[in-house]
Amino acid sequence: MVRCKGVFVCLAVAALSGATSVRADDDASRRAIAGALTQWTADFNARHVDKVCDLFSRELRVDFRGQPERRHDAQCDLLKRALTDSTRTFSNAFAIKEILVWGDTAVVRLTWTSTIQPKDGRAITAIEPGLDVFRKEKDGRWRIVRYMAYEQ
Repeated sequence: MVRCKGVFVCLAVAALSGATSVRADDDASRRAIAGALTQWTADFNARHVDKVCDLFSRELRVDFRGQPERRHDAQCDLLKRALTDSTRTFSNAFAIKEILVWGDTAVVRLTWTSTIQPKDGRAITAIEPGLDVFRKEKDGRWRIVRYMAYEQ
């Protein structure tokens, strides 16, 4: 068994080793990750401020085109401010393109569709392709440790 450090090193090792076999728990991991994204989206759209950070590891790093890198607390503050903004509402939907699983690490290619509806204006919709890196943490839950996204 090859041990590696760092998400991208692990992904490269798996790709170069010709790892094509699917572990029995990979499907369960994919379902758990898709379920976590679905739950987060439902919580966000329902404005459950107390749950909006549940999907993110404390080690989160966010790269969104044109913005400075954010860590866990900054990302959570941004989301909480959006959900408590009384002048507009936000909603999200996602489409998964692919989930790749390597042990306790997974990469999800997906597209988010975000809609902002001002109370007295026309809705604005943004399409945001992205890449989320998940890790299965000690409590058994899959959480995002890195994500990169950009607006189309």
